[in-house]
Amino acid sequence: MKKTMYTFVRFVLVIFLILSACTDKVTIGLLMDNYEQDRWQKDKDIFVRRIQELGSNVLVEVADGDFDKQLEQARKLLDAGVDLLVVVPADLNRAAEIVLEAHKKNVRVLSYDRLIKNCNLDFYISFDNVEVGKLQADYITSICPQGKYAIIGGAVSDNNSFLLRLGQMSVLEPLIEKGDIQLVYDQYVDQWNESEGYKHMKQCLEKNKSCPNAVLAANDELARGVLKALDEATMGGKVYICGQDAELDAIQRIVAGTQTMTVYKPIEAIATTAAELALKLAHDEDIPNIHISVNNGKKMVPSILLPSMVVNKETIKLTVIADGYLKENKIYP
Repeated sequence: MKKTMYTFVRFVLVIFLILSACTDKVTIGLLMDNYEQDRWQKDKDIFVRRIQELGSNVLVEVADGDFDKQLEQARKLLDAGVDLLVVVPADLNRAAEIVLEAHKKNVRVLSYDRLIKNCNLDFYISFDNVEVGKLQADYITSICPQGKYAIIGGAVSDNNSFLLRLGQMSVLEPLIEKGDIQLVYDQYVDQWNESEGYKHMKQCLEKNKSCPNAVLAANDELARGVLKALDEATMGGKVYICGQDAELDAIQRIVAGTQTMTVYKPIEAIATTAAELALKLAHDEDIPNIHISVNNGKKMVPSILLPSMVVNKETIKLTVIADGYLKENKIYP
């Protein structure tokens, strides 16, 4: 774990050196999808703070999950004269319209943590979401190498959902072929929220007439809904459940033994790096030493993909607490 943390810190420091701050004032437009998950408010706050620390301005709009609203907000920010758009897309495909509108005004677009598909996107920053899926599946199969598995995937409007499943299945498929694991439920959701996790877990239980041994939930809100359905079936705490985002209540569930693990994606790292990158792009500067690109269906998009890490009961203090992401007195009241 110490080696993992050292590697991660070194990686972030390299990125920060690459993306050294610009000094000329510009205005960045930030388009958020929603604040339903705790992490998105943190992303926004850290991003805005860093832009302001570097002497520039940022205008923020939130679409509340409505792409039509997000498109109008993009037009509003472009009309206001922003120098760059940073977008957390409400829809992975339709957000190409935002890129098109921005390019009409010679404004570049940075896609934040969710890839915008099928357009001439300028840059993409995220975590390695295939690796996130691998981390989930590797961990759960290490403690439950045989049995019935359910996958409750992410929102179909988010490209990360498909990348996550690629990672999960790269681990699960060999075990399924061997007959060690039986995949009894596998569905994506409409929204990344608790009610969707609850609904799909209920459907899983009704379809199979029994509980799976393990559930790979795409995030911690879905995991919360999964646990609610399992509690109603008097199976809470008896099924291995994973998630991602390291939300406070998920960490509390891990301590209580009702959720098995989550994946921590360091928000400070992505939001700060994105702010510094945005200023570079707004000044139309080249970004050196970027050797990763991601295919969005239209082009290979220059990208930064940050690492993630597993959080279980034994590693809480070494990850989310050590990183300052969550306070120990909130986790262990």
